[in-house]
Amino acid sequence: MIRQDEIYKIGQLGKPHGIKGEITFSFTTDVWDRVEADYLVLSIDGIFVPFFLEEYRFRGEHSALLKFQNIDSIEDAQEISGAEVYFPYSLTPEDDDADYTWSYFEGFHVHDEKTGDLGSIVRVDESTENVLFELESGHLLPAVEAFITDIDHEGRTIHMNLPEGLLEI
Repeated sequence: MIRQDEIYKIGQLGKPHGIKGEITFSFTTDVWDRVEADYLVLSIDGIFVPFFLEEYRFRGEHSALLKFQNIDSIEDAQEISGAEVYFPYSLTPEDDDADYTWSYFEGFHVHDEKTGDLGSIVRVDESTENVLFELESGHLLPAVEAFITDIDHEGRTIHMNLPEGLLEI
């Protein structure tokens, strides 16, 4: 069984394409292509289900056409249309130059150099120009690279040096 803390959102399926089961995929990162993943995880009725890739081709910088195994008709593709697409942390390379999406950091712990452990990131708010980490405590932290001193991917911890007084806001 795949748990939410084992995966992060990388995109969403769109409409079927053609009659042989292909479906459009809008993504925020191409990590699945860079590691040549065999599968992607779809959220189907709130359950995370692996779908194995048969083939794919890019249509642009942030979209592709996917063909999953056992999705062989337009009707099959319609059943998964609109599903959110996730990728396992375990398959994600730990490359400092990697282009991670903000949602990759959901579930990470935040450690401030002055205050200590601040808890886990439960949600990343990208609805405004300034991306925010929402912590389980309710605190909102700006996801600013200047505040991030280190990222421990294996330990799933972000080390930050937050400005004085930020947590009192």
